Amino acid sequence: MSCLLFTATWTVVLTVKKSALNARFKHLPVNIPSMNHATIAVLAMASLILAFIILTGCTGQDATPEASLPAQETTAATTPTPGSPTDGQKSVVDANNQFALDLYKNLAEDPKYSEENIFFSPFSISSALAITYEGARGDTAMEIQKVFHFPEDTAIMREGYSAINAGINSNASAYSLRTANALWAEKTYPFLPDYIAIADRNYGAKTTNLDFIASPDDSRRTINRWVEEQTEDKIKDLLPAGSINPLTRLVITNAIYFKGTWVKEFDKNKTIVEDFRTGTGTIVPISMMQQTDANPTNGYTETADLQMLRMPYESDSGKHLSMLVLLPKGESLSALEHAHTADTLAELQRNLTSKRVVVYFPKFTMETKYSLPHTLSGMGMPTGFTSAADFSEMDGARDLFINDVIHQAFVDVNEEGTEAAAATAVIGGRGLAPMEEPVPVFRADHPFIFIIRDDETGLILFIGRVMHPVST
Repeated sequence: MSCLLFTATWTVVLTVKKSALNARFKHLPVNIPSMNHATIAVLAMASLILAFIILTGCTGQDATPEASLPAQETTAATTPTPGSPTDGQKSVVDANNQFALDLYKNLAEDPKYSEENIFFSPFSISSALAITYEGARGDTAMEIQKVFHFPEDTAIMREGYSAINAGINSNASAYSLRTANALWAEKTYPFLPDYIAIADRNYGAKTTNLDFIASPDDSRRTINRWVEEQTEDKIKDLLPAGSINPLTRLVITNAIYFKGTWVKEFDKNKTIVEDFRTGTGTIVPISMMQQTDANPTNGYTETADLQMLRMPYESDSGKHLSMLVLLPKGESLSALEHAHTADTLAELQRNLTSKRVVVYFPKFTMETKYSLPHTLSGMGMPTGFTSAADFSEMDGARDLFINDVIHQAFVDVNEEGTEAAAATAVIGGRGLAPMEEPVPVFRADHPFIFIIRDDETGLILFIGRVMHPVST
């Protein structure tokens, strides 16, 4: 029986600066009272969520009839043939994975989340911000590029995202994996045709015109319905009430969804209630799954400080996907969280070998939602959230800035696989090691980190930590 893996969406909202608003929209029949910059920021804050970006703007394709846009290029991006990753793919994978660890560490070190579960899709976030980056220039672009580690060569970046998206959406039969981008534009706002064409051609982001000025809440519901459809209803109300207002001009969204089953499912009859030591030291009862099979299906390695387990998902064709679990040998995740980089994680993965492992892994569900302007600003991209932002490649002016970035995710891990964002299962098997070598026991009864990745490219699709699981 299949399980869903996760769905994430990112939204970034850009707002028209006050001077531009007065100049461009004084002729419109909209009653927008006088307000200072702080008020504008508050009003527009609600236009971002889960792996999508809400900016301010318009142009594109109406939800019903075709929009009145200038003629634009529609040639599809080149899709690479299966095989070794291209230079573009490798550059985007490396950038995505480094950003995944950077953002994870920033969230883990934030007092707000110090003892909380963490879960997000770095690929969803970087996809939405890549489209945002295409419209940025000057310091705004430089800061986004630095935080997300985007390749300096834009052509390489575009080729990489195009190829990766094509691979994700390749329609494998053993599991469901897909991602989608979209632009939602205020119908009266003059975006540059080149920007709209770049988003469509390189990121598959079609543009739909909406009436943010006169019907902001109807526009919000339209975007939320798209998100729900793309994520099999796992992400609801990505944009909360009030997040779209008359100052919103463009919403850039991304959604990612995965549904798969373990190569070896856990036997439900072996799931028992056991204790889990949370990050605060509290003992809580959880449903603990277990595998003691003799056939070695899982990959395993360990160091003096941690154990790593790789649990694969079914894949009769297309990409091979797996969950990696990093379990500290001590009680605390802190040392593990601070010690590992993209290079050390890659080294651990190279050391994985198929061997018999006795696996104990908890069932859990998790829902997360983040508003990330403060976090991303602290990571090195503050300008895009201020009136000094330069998104002139979107509209030919400097009237837009990002109001908010919200990311939302859901995960359910059970005996069958992973639903809605992450699932963890350890399959034990009989290895080829000498009899005197002890069989490793992987008992995840204390906080751990988990990653869902594309085995072909190494792309981290989802990453999180479990401090206190809630069993289903």
